[in-house]
Amino acid sequence: MIMRFAAMRHPAAATILLVIFGVLMGAASAPTLYWYASANPAILWQAGGATALFIGVFGAIGFLTKKDLSAIYRVAFIALLALLIFGIVLIFVNIPHGSLIYAILGLVIFAALTMGDFQRLRRSRDLNSAPFIAASIFLDILNVFFFFLRIFSGSRDWPPGPRVGPVTAA
Repeated sequence: MIMRFAAMRHPAAATILLVIFGVLMGAASAPTLYWYASANPAILWQAGGATALFIGVFGAIGFLTKKDLSAIYRVAFIALLALLIFGIVLIFVNIPHGSLIYAILGLVIFAALTMGDFQRLRRSRDLNSAPFIAASIFLDILNVFFFFLRIFSGSRDWPPGPRVGPVTAA
């Protein structure tokens, strides 16, 4: 909302706000990424690779699709709101494999959102909308990355606790 107001008044201000937003999101994500890097850096590589593949595939589908995806985009946005409610429920109710279900549903929803954002990127002719589309795609990438982290870590808790498993002799 602030970016939209800034873009109407000064298009360069929207770009500056986008950069500030990216820096703040990076600072907010840093403790989580640091924890994974110190606990198991392979998970970061796996999540990064899976995210790149995911965004590449669904971004290409959205960019190349001629059919209007705006209806799917609206449904995905409503599903995203439902996912937020489901995430709040998971805080209070222990559902078996709830974290995995949450992450998979999130990936399905963000597949649709990613396709819609890349289609908006292709169809947009207004330079003032570029910061909004960039922010949307950035958030798609960030959320997909965190969903893959959740899947690959196999844990509900943050930071994930120690895994209980067979002990092997060194």
